Amino acid sequence: MDYIENIGKRAKMASVKLALMLQEDKNNALKSCAKALIDWQDKILEANSEDVNRSRNNQVKEALIDRLLLTHERIKAMSDGLLEVSNLPDPIGEVLSMQVRPNGLVIGEKRVPLGVIGMIYESRPNVTADAFGLCFKTGNAVILRGGSDAIKSNIAIVEALHQGLENAGVSSDAVLLIEDTSRELVNKMMRLDNYIDILIPRGGYGLIRSVKENSSIPVIETGTGNCHIYVDEYADFDMALDIIDNAKTQRLGVCNTCESLVIHDKISEAFIPLLYRRLHEKGIEIRADKKACAISPECIPASEEDYYTEYLDKIISLKVVDSVDEAILHINHYNTKHSDAIITKDYDNAMRFHNEIDAAAVYVNASTRFTDGNEFGFGAEIGISTQKLHARGPMGLKALTTTKYIIFGNGQIRQ
Repeated sequence: MDYIENIGKRAKMASVKLALMLQEDKNNALKSCAKALIDWQDKILEANSEDVNRSRNNQVKEALIDRLLLTHERIKAMSDGLLEVSNLPDPIGEVLSMQVRPNGLVIGEKRVPLGVIGMIYESRPNVTADAFGLCFKTGNAVILRGGSDAIKSNIAIVEALHQGLENAGVSSDAVLLIEDTSRELVNKMMRLDNYIDILIPRGGYGLIRSVKENSSIPVIETGTGNCHIYVDEYADFDMALDIIDNAKTQRLGVCNTCESLVIHDKISEAFIPLLYRRLHEKGIEIRADKKACAISPECIPASEEDYYTEYLDKIISLKVVDSVDEAILHINHYNTKHSDAIITKDYDNAMRFHNEIDAAAVYVNASTRFTDGNEFGFGAEIGISTQKLHARGPMGLKALTTTKYIIFGNGQIRQ
């Protein structure tokens, strides 16, 4: 049996036991793992320092370094995330419906684990702990394959999680890391449908497309984030500037960052100079259409490609439109179905935006940065799904379950 198949078999065997674990036992194990992360933080930070230094030597841009970097505060946040997940209601075993048929059969639907979840992801070693916590709480085993840029960090984090599980008397096979980051191994993982029930890619467009095209396992797509903010003709300028500033500049390298702006023509001459000054102070370059460049010549002319781009950098695109209809058409054409927002005081325009924008999260008068499992009250997220089956948006505990029908009879036979 080769390396990758052995990992699959171990995870499958672990998933059978995990599916039957009591809520109290799962919660105690999560608390033990949270403590282990704190106990191991010096080893984790030492490993992370190797990853960060290697990336800097490879001239990786700072926004991506920020995704890779761990600190004492970020490790504590990982630990706190496991504690928060331990305190959430356990969805496993929840009976969603129960009905009595005319023939006396009682038919119900019960929430159960998916089984073995595979994760292929880039950078962001905090995903390692988040994915484990959510999968474990829902009775799923998880096989993790992180990127080569974070391999040292991921190995150290999984070692800490293994120690926490062993201290709680639980098999460490509940979370398994593929330490070989070669393309050959990840291709084999995508064909491991005898053992892995669901595959979740989390990263850039190239990674996600590769997994979708090559996997024989069902895939939940967690998409890239070309997130839009539309400033309506009825927008409050101060509110719009504050929201755009937050959505673009708070963290450049995350998928819920705003990458594209749409401005109504009626306010463009008054608003765009204010916008340019606010973003210029933060070092943000605006790539804009002809109308916007005529108003603020400091803007860079935008190409067609700019409107599709998730920059993860100090760049944002801008388009001036004549109506809310044009804004909706523009956003639905160029967005990645992640998160989009409207800034307006007009109720009808807000409701039209809510109803007609095709995205996992649609905001009125708020920053797109809130699209996050923790902010939504899920404790953490395994990813943000931009597809429509079987989960959409930040994926918390319930998104990592499926259902089965349970039927009770007293001797019925079908006529």
